[in-house]
Formats: sequence, structure tokens, C-alpha cells
Amino acid sequence: MFPGKMVAMITPLSTAYLKTAMGPLKIVASERGILTVNFAVSLEESDEALPKFLEQCVSEIEEYFSARRRAFSVPLVVRGTDFQQRVWDALLEVPFGQTLTYGQLAKEIGNPGAVRAVGTAVGDNPLAIIIPCHRVLPASGGIGNYASGSDKKEWLLKHEGVEV
Repeated sequence: MFPGKMVAMITPLSTAYLKTAMGPLKIVASERGILTVNFAVSLEESDEALPKFLEQCVSEIEEYFSARRRAFSVPLVVRGTDFQQRVWDALLEVPFGQTLTYGQLAKEIGNPGAVRAVGTAVGDNPLAIIIPCHRVLPASGGIGNYASGSDKKEWLLKHEGVEV
């Protein structure tokens, strides 16, 4: 390194679009793993040469939607605060077809008084479906909110056999 000079590393990103029963998904990956999975407005062209992680992710999500996969194994590159990371790590432990409340999740991460902060972290999840934030329900009943719309959350829960 040269004193007084900053060197920026630019990581190439690749994008795939996937048609699902709930609408199009946009998946973004680096050479290290999956960065984001979000519902897209439209189905666009995927990059021509998809890295291994991105092909694996597309395959795993297709298997999930066709009821042949219950957990994901694709490498993830998740960026967030330490608190968000703890919430998202705990969400990864919630099994397919099971739910918990925001309060239970707050207790799970060792911070029972942080229910609202947990809700915010759940809403900031960059990896829809893979980090299963749709499995978190309000203690008051119902399915609660979902960043991509309550209809999508309801569909995912029903897909996993949860009565809503």
C-alpha cells in the first residue's frame, strides 16, 4: 500500500432472474456467494455466464418451489450489523413449516427486550426465502407484514404447510 492512497477492490456481480409461482425473483451473487434474493417487478434477462453459486441458488429455489427442498445450502454473503447478523442467523435455524413470534426470536438471540429491533432486522433481510423471515409471526395473531407483501408471506407459509 502507498501512504495516502486508497485502493478499491471492485467485486464483479452477476444477476439471475427466476420465474416463480409468486412472480419473478432477482438473485445477485459475487464470486463468494449469494448477496440478495428479492422479488422483482419484471422478469429480465439473466447474465449470460452465471457463476457456480448463482446456478446453485437458482436450482435450489426451483427445488423449493417444486416441494423438493426444505433447506438451502448455497453459500451466502450477508452484510449487516452484528445485531442483524444474529437475527438472520437465528432465522436460518427455523425449520421448514415451523414458525415463531418476534418475541420468541428476540429471546432466541438473547435479547428479549428487543422485539421491535428484531422486527426491523427481519424486515431488512436481504435474502428472501433463503433466510426465512416469512416464518416469523406477530404474537397478536395473523401473519403480520412482509417486505414484499402479505400475500407473498401467506403463499410461502401455505407452501410450507403452515395454516394461516
